[in-house]
Amino acid sequence: MTSSPETSAAKSADPVDSLVLHATDNHVAWITLNRPEALNAITPDQRERLIQHLSHASCDPGVRAVVITATGRGFCAGADLRGGPPTGGPQAGERVAGEQVAGEQVAGEQVAGEQVAGERVAGDVARIIRLGAQRLIGAVLDCEKPVIAAVNGTAAGLGAHLALACDLVLAAASAKFIEVFVRRGLVPDGGGAYLLPRLIGPQRAKELMFFGDALTAADAARLGLVNRVVPADDLEKTARDWAERLATGPTRALALTKQLVNASLDTDRTTAFAAEAAAQEINMTTTDANEGVAAFTERRTPHYRGH
Repeated sequence: MTSSPETSAAKSADPVDSLVLHATDNHVAWITLNRPEALNAITPDQRERLIQHLSHASCDPGVRAVVITATGRGFCAGADLRGGPPTGGPQAGERVAGEQVAGEQVAGEQVAGEQVAGERVAGDVARIIRLGAQRLIGAVLDCEKPVIAAVNGTAAGLGAHLALACDLVLAAASAKFIEVFVRRGLVPDGGGAYLLPRLIGPQRAKELMFFGDALTAADAARLGLVNRVVPADDLEKTARDWAERLATGPTRALALTKQLVNASLDTDRTTAFAAEAAAQEINMTTTDANEGVAAFTERRTPHYRGH
């Protein structure tokens, strides 16, 4: 994707704002990675800004759906910590080596063996992963609004997991998904070993993670990792159509549905049924639930207000 909605708000002097574009249009928050020269590899400051935008989307009544996309040829080439330590995040001193993916320079995911804020101590690597990549993926999974990934190009390593953590995944026909970790003898991070088996089963997940082969958008759709593949020129329009459709839906019901589906993968039937009943109890207190029932009995189209 080479363009994104323009925001009417005054531009901030913070340089990170030019690297993570943000705009709200028709109740849809568009979050756009904007480092095309680096295939949108994420620096620590960018990661913190992504987390911030997702957190704000949850509590902003003016936002009812979110789209995560990128500019240029790549969606996200993974974590790129060579851009310097975060200015406001929890991980000052992180460094990561680069690696080659499909002949292109792509940020690597390596943390083991790197110098971390002076002398390394036990737990440094685990702390970096927990407070960094895992927080980002958690922010997507926990966002209280539906999140769509519009994958315009290569999504590698953490970039692939960023896309797959979204509720719906649209991909341009030219997009690729790559589990790059094994190419440098690394364990997948950013929730990969949690997400992939739940999406496609353990055998398929192991195949992708053991070999690190590039997966085309069409193959990703066939496996169930992608909802729909579209021509590159249609990606933004399709993402906009889907997001605006979600933004006119019953926002709290969608949030509760997302929570139920995500939690169901980690719980037993009794707990899942209890959570379902509790969610229905909560949802029936909302204006949108009352509107939906009234519209049904009155044989008209409901008009949801998002609360």
